[in-house]
Amino acid sequence: MLAIHRKLFRDLLQMKGQSLAIAAVIGCGIAVFIGAQTTLRSLDSARAVYYDHYRFSDVFASLKRAPIAVAERVEEIPGVAVVEDRIVEGVTLDLPDLDEPAVGKIVSLPDRGRPDLNDVHLLRGRLPESNHTGEILAEEAFVKANGFEPGDQIEAVLNGRLQTLTIVGVGLSPEYITTIQPGSLFPDDLRFGIFWMPRRQMEAAFDMEGAFNDLALSLMPDANEDEVIRRLDLVLDDYGGLGATGRDLHLSHRFISDELTQLKTMSIIPPSIFLGVAAFLLNVALRRLLALQREQIAALKAFGYSNTEVGAHYLQLIGIIIAFGVLLGFLLGTWMGRNMTEMYAEFYRFPQAGFRPDPRVYLGGALLSFAAGFLGVAAGVRHAVSIPPAEAMRPEPPPTYEPSLFERLGWHRWLSQAPRMILRELTRRPAKAALTTLGIGFACAILIVGNFGKDAIDYLIDFQFGLQERHDATVTFHEAVPRRAVGSLEEIPGVVRVETFRSVPVRLRNGPRSRQTSISGLEEDRQLYRLIDADEKVVALPKRGVVMSAQLAKLLDLEIGDTVRVEVLEGERAVRDAVVSGLVDDFAGTSAWMNREALHDLMREGSVITGAYLQIDPEHEAAAYRALKEAPAVASVTLQKVAVQSFLDNFAENLLRMRLFNVAFASVIAIGVVYNSARVSLSERSRELATLRVIGFTRGEVSAILLGELGFLTTVAIPVGFLIGSGLCRFLATALETEMYRIPFVLNPSTYAFAALVIAVAAVISSLIVRRGIDHLDLIAVLKSRE
Repeated sequence: MLAIHRKLFRDLLQMKGQSLAIAAVIGCGIAVFIGAQTTLRSLDSARAVYYDHYRFSDVFASLKRAPIAVAERVEEIPGVAVVEDRIVEGVTLDLPDLDEPAVGKIVSLPDRGRPDLNDVHLLRGRLPESNHTGEILAEEAFVKANGFEPGDQIEAVLNGRLQTLTIVGVGLSPEYITTIQPGSLFPDDLRFGIFWMPRRQMEAAFDMEGAFNDLALSLMPDANEDEVIRRLDLVLDDYGGLGATGRDLHLSHRFISDELTQLKTMSIIPPSIFLGVAAFLLNVALRRLLALQREQIAALKAFGYSNTEVGAHYLQLIGIIIAFGVLLGFLLGTWMGRNMTEMYAEFYRFPQAGFRPDPRVYLGGALLSFAAGFLGVAAGVRHAVSIPPAEAMRPEPPPTYEPSLFERLGWHRWLSQAPRMILRELTRRPAKAALTTLGIGFACAILIVGNFGKDAIDYLIDFQFGLQERHDATVTFHEAVPRRAVGSLEEIPGVVRVETFRSVPVRLRNGPRSRQTSISGLEEDRQLYRLIDADEKVVALPKRGVVMSAQLAKLLDLEIGDTVRVEVLEGERAVRDAVVSGLVDDFAGTSAWMNREALHDLMREGSVITGAYLQIDPEHEAAAYRALKEAPAVASVTLQKVAVQSFLDNFAENLLRMRLFNVAFASVIAIGVVYNSARVSLSERSRELATLRVIGFTRGEVSAILLGELGFLTTVAIPVGFLIGSGLCRFLATALETEMYRIPFVLNPSTYAFAALVIAVAAVISSLIVRRGIDHLDLIAVLKSRE
């Protein structure tokens, strides 16, 4: 082993504490990168294989009713490869263990063979047979949530008739990777299920012999999707078509695509912050080491080592630290990726969704780490090795000292000796103090980012279900009914208040831009469903015009006062123009609203409704739920508190797990930054502190000088970290925004308090370690003259 290599290991041993702290920061950054990227690739690969093997559709269309011959006309549209006509109907379920109503969707299966598109994956049991009445295949999530097994029976209202259905198998479909009830924000597997039934039985149950009400299409590779959708809508217009959509607007596909997009963002932004902090720490640590080893660098040159060899020596030192951090990141990232993949597999159901580590991800993480580390120290190494040996043999010239403004004003006389020395050090080396403050501030900021997700989700639930949607239940009917039907709802025991709405499926168009959604006509006097913007202000609906979410207006390139083309997708399929009279900055979906009377005028219809919001007396909930179950006109019932509880039950554990990852890594980084800053300060001032010990200062007095400086910088850094953290969270909220969900920028006081507490604890722990170093200073060795 060469002498310079022995020196390398001595240096590593001497700065082992700092090296471990820096390696831990690098490891956390790489772990987040690898964990998120491997999870992303595992899920994306599982989805792609699932879509391909089970032939997930490219285009979807729902309609009122059409004869089978219409499907043959659709096949003739240029670009269409395969057409699957089927029957899809909503049903009300009567589950024995639930007081509240549950709903489901039944999809027809071919009487013979398998579906050409959107095939089902049989997990257990068997497929239903067309000659056995009432047999169904049930989607896995619903079966698991309710504890059903093949052979169990449930009761459902099919086309107004109560029927007993037998679960003969459990399956999955690429069409329902996640199952969300229409009108809901979150999955509720306990109260909403997907089922498959043989075509012949569905034709009999819903009077659909020789007809269909749903189409699934796959397209040729070179097909123009927009043109296919346009022609498909023309074909289906006469049969009550509700507007065809591409895969990108399919609810399940959008949900998982948005999740993968957010996961991709999280695999880039936090690791960039972590690696940036690591590069900063490496720069500070190496610059201090180079300053302390000026004479050693000169001696190496005197013994014949070139600038390149000396520079390579220090880069090897940094490389070993980075390599240890990368190895730690590989191990943590693999563990994190495996856990995250398992967590996502609970919500996004694939036949196979195992963890698939990709060597390219690990290689990319390693390259990023070494690039960030070497870039952080390159300038310092280049400067150190360029100093001529004769100059390097002399101690580094001290800075030019002069009284600070504080001292010139005479205010220092009010301070004791230790605070006065701390003040001089800070004012005479402002750059060092600023960099230390910035480093600790970033550590504090990372802790804030780690808790941001929980704060945002908590606020989103309070906003959506506490401020805006204050009703207990949402009832929708099979079709529009006269306004007087509200009387039957008001007569239900326990119903305190009823507010009706009219929902109309539409395609909103502005030039070449269009979006399929619905317009909800709301009552003028509303208490149960209020429009609230992001500033928590109530938005009133004008007598004329349409109010839409700001996200929808952005997609359509609309502003207040613009005219939007409204293409109605039901009834006579009227086409109207409406003025955009208001925008709402909300957090979910792309919705539009009108005054209900204004919507009636736009539709040129009488006073009809498609649903109602109900306020229910808690003491009579069970009776109200039973009545809603038995109401034949009711198509579905969504319960607010049930939806919230379902979200908490399903997501709380996973949110806690993700938060644990974030906070654990952020805490490691915080401790690493504070400890590194303290160790660097001790190394820089060891001669000064030893001198004070020799002239009579006690250990406590000497410690108070160094640790008082650290305490002051930590105190200043915490509010700086608050500002940096809030800025990063605001950036993340924007970066994670999708069409379906917007993340509110909310930080609770507890998040700031937690970040400050962790930084304070890290400072105390680091101070105790540094105090031990002060107590064991070798006064004779430190005070040896270097001239």
